[in-house]
Amino acid sequence: MKIALAQINSTVGDLKGNTKKIIEYINTARKQKVDLIVFPELAICGYPPKDLLLKKDFLDELDRNLKRIIRNSNSIGVIVGTVVCVNKKARPLDIYDVSMTAHFPGCVLNNSAAFIYNNRLFGTQSKTYLPNYDIFDEQRYFRPAKTHHIFPFKNHKIGIAICEDIWVDNEITELLVKKGATIIITISASPFYIDKCQLRKVLVRKRAMKNRVPVFYINLVGGQDDLVFDGGSFGYDAKGNSIVSAKRFEEDFTVVDTENTKFYHRDTEGTEKNEIGEVFSALVLGLRDYVEKNKFNKVVLGLSGGVDSALVACLAVAALGSERIELVMMPGPFSSESSIKDALEISQNLGIEPRLIPINDIYDSYLRTMRGEFKGIPFDTTEENIQARIRGNILMALSNKFGCLVLTTGNKSEFSVGYSTLYGDMAGGLAVISDVPKTMVYKLCEYINKAGIKEQKDVIPKNVFVKPPSAELKANQTDQDDLPPYEVLDKIIHLYIEENKSKEEIIKIGLSKKLVTDIIWRIDHNEYKRFQAPLGIKITPKAFGFGRRMPITNAFKS
Repeated sequence: MKIALAQINSTVGDLKGNTKKIIEYINTARKQKVDLIVFPELAICGYPPKDLLLKKDFLDELDRNLKRIIRNSNSIGVIVGTVVCVNKKARPLDIYDVSMTAHFPGCVLNNSAAFIYNNRLFGTQSKTYLPNYDIFDEQRYFRPAKTHHIFPFKNHKIGIAICEDIWVDNEITELLVKKGATIIITISASPFYIDKCQLRKVLVRKRAMKNRVPVFYINLVGGQDDLVFDGGSFGYDAKGNSIVSAKRFEEDFTVVDTENTKFYHRDTEGTEKNEIGEVFSALVLGLRDYVEKNKFNKVVLGLSGGVDSALVACLAVAALGSERIELVMMPGPFSSESSIKDALEISQNLGIEPRLIPINDIYDSYLRTMRGEFKGIPFDTTEENIQARIRGNILMALSNKFGCLVLTTGNKSEFSVGYSTLYGDMAGGLAVISDVPKTMVYKLCEYINKAGIKEQKDVIPKNVFVKPPSAELKANQTDQDDLPPYEVLDKIIHLYIEENKSKEEIIKIGLSKKLVTDIIWRIDHNEYKRFQAPLGIKITPKAFGFGRRMPITNAFKS
């Protein structure tokens, strides 16, 4: 049996567009005499559809597009992720939630795989384990599967698992094999974070070997709001040998022949990127899809000559091309000549003519206006933040006038401790690197200089790497005036945010109690800022945003 893994980039809510793409891949598979083509989890509606599932017209349109796929399945098998609406009385809720029963009494939704063959729906298999942690919220919408089916097809017996079903212990895989499955198909929408792909492969290989059954894992690809799906679909035979492997971070169509003992195997294992290369690809994909899927023509960002804005500019060019990027230099009273020079060199290397909008006159006017209010009070962060807010205002004005998306340039280290200005450098539509620690920012810039963007290497000047990082909002300012070295800060942030360690646990690794206490206080105290921050692209196991829901008013001290 020839199986095709159709790793597609679905757009949430684009039911017609996603369906058109699915049918095109079905036609391609049919021409290649494929017996069964498999698509990712919720491929028709995109993942995660969130509260679109509470709209009846959305569900009706979803059903119509599933029927379109069925009509186009002559002489070929199709497994595709969709939503199945079961019109039967729902069980009483144990706890209050906003569920389908509240909106459409008697309606139960399942996250399902539809098995289609030769213009008819062969059957469906629903998801058993509904994740409800981090960015996942499936128990809000779906009910778990009650039964597990085996689908006889082309002299094989196919069992279907849906994403979390293969992550949770071995229960579902073992159950399907006991029921007679000779092949396990897993459809998935598994978001990217660092090393996630390797975790998937280790887990699935273990399932295949333990149950002595081939397992194919088909993953979604593409950016969706703050999430990036990295593709990388694959399969293992019953002995744990890799038998097929799809590309990362792009759509792919791969075929494996189960009747060929050697299997068809386009080996991409050797081209796996390192950690920094993976993060670069994820950020580029997330940025590109956010811009394209939300139909922005251009993006705009402030270019200061610092490492953060240099990175965001390079990511934007890699994602969209130089012609769709507006770089704005906004030197102020404390901007150094070296930073202005570095910004000009970066823009020149990227092939972009920057807009030059000095803010000195606006800043002076602002201070004159507030002179009476500030009389007798020394210069402090108020005057520093005024500069940042002037720049944010200028970028938003350009956004309004020319329809550009403003990209902010703050990193995770700054976001964590509030080293950022509300309505200033935080003003924008997408916080591209808000989940990237400062130490990783430097590594990404080194990667860019080595790998190159559009054949242009050494885009970022050496001076950007060696000069002390600074917001340049007062004379002779450096970040380390207020923060510990970023190597130390990022370590504390990682332990507290991503590993959820307590203050005492962090201190025990040999860090100063005073320092750890101060940083944790800053992280907790600045939740209100992050609540107002633009959406960021998730690349670590625990990003700020939907996956970390902390109260703003919070008297608990770690």
